[in-house]
Amino acid sequence: MNIEELRNYCLALPAVEEGFPFGEDTLVFKVAGKMFLLIGLADGQHFNGKCDPERAIELREQYTEVQPGYHMSKVHWNTIFMGGSLTRMQLLALIDHSYNLVLKNLPKKLQTEIAANQ
Repeated sequence: MNIEELRNYCLALPAVEEGFPFGEDTLVFKVAGKMFLLIGLADGQHFNGKCDPERAIELREQYTEVQPGYHMSKVHWNTIFMGGSLTRMQLLALIDHSYNLVLKNLPKKLQTEIAANQ
């Protein structure tokens, strides 16, 4: 998976916006204003995504491509390298997991509005 595929996939998810709140080198994806994924444009080979803390530990033990979140909370964020043994489907599943974690913590009314606009 490359950065353009990642970008297209993220933007296809409901209520996702992209922006550069940390400067022109870091592309950030948000759902309803809440960040769920960041990717550096300089190398575009890894991204940071949210993760359930227990699952994060399991993934880090299982895959060398999954590391504690670089410059993020090490409990809730992973840095995921795209050039290793993780398949495209596994990478997409990690993106979905991050998106869904943020989505489920939004107010119920907002969740309902997003679901209605799919």
